[in-house]
Amino acid sequence: MRTDPEVFIRKNTGVLCPPHVPEVRLRLATEAHDLWLKTEEELEEIGLPPPFWAFAWAGGQGLARHVLDHPGLVAGRTVLDFASGSGLVGIAARMAGASAVLAADIDPWSGTAIRLNTGLNGVTLDYTGEDMLGRDGGWDVVLAGDVFYDRAFADAIVPWFSALAARGATVLVGDPGRAYCPRERMEALATYQVPVTRALEDSEVKKTTVWRFTSAAG
Repeated sequence: MRTDPEVFIRKNTGVLCPPHVPEVRLRLATEAHDLWLKTEEELEEIGLPPPFWAFAWAGGQGLARHVLDHPGLVAGRTVLDFASGSGLVGIAARMAGASAVLAADIDPWSGTAIRLNTGLNGVTLDYTGEDMLGRDGGWDVVLAGDVFYDRAFADAIVPWFSALAARGATVLVGDPGRAYCPRERMEALATYQVPVTRALEDSEVKKTTVWRFTSAAG
C-alpha cells in the first residue's frame, strides 16, 4: 500500500457513535461528502479502495441494533460477520455475548479499521481478508449488513446463504431497501428507521429491515 492505513484512518476519521447504535464507538468519516466523493484518481493515488469501512451504513446499523436488542440470537454462538466493513455488526455480536466472531472483508483497509474499532469497544474479533463467499466454516450465525447493492454479488450470495440456512445456520440480513434484496427468500423480523448521511444516500432516514434467510424460496 502506498499509504499507511492506520495513519490515514486516524487522520481522516473521528471517534463517533452511529446514531442508531449509540452503544458502539467507531472511527468514522466526519466529513462524509469529502471522503466518499474523492475521485477514483484521487483514491488510486493514495492507494485507497472506496472507503466502505468509514461509514455506518443503514443495513449494518439496523442489524447491529437488532442483535443488541435480541442477544439470544448470538449469545454463546459462533458468528461470521460477512462484508464486515467497519466491524459494527461483529462488534455488536460480541457485545451481545457471541462466543467468537469472524469479521470477513476483502478490503485490507477494513482489517485495520476493524482492529481500531474493536479496541475502542473493548472486544476482540478475528479478521480475515479472504473471500468467504461460498465457504462454510460451521458458524452458528451469519450476519450481513447491506450486501444486496449489486446484482452479480446478490446472485452469488443467495445460493450460499440458502445453503447455510438449510444446514441449520441462522442467517440474518440488514437491508435498507436495496434493489437486489431477495425478499421472497426471507422472513422479516423487524423494521427500523435509521438515520444516515444524505451525502451517501437519497434521504436522511432509511427504512431498514432485518430479515432471516430461509433455505428455500417462498
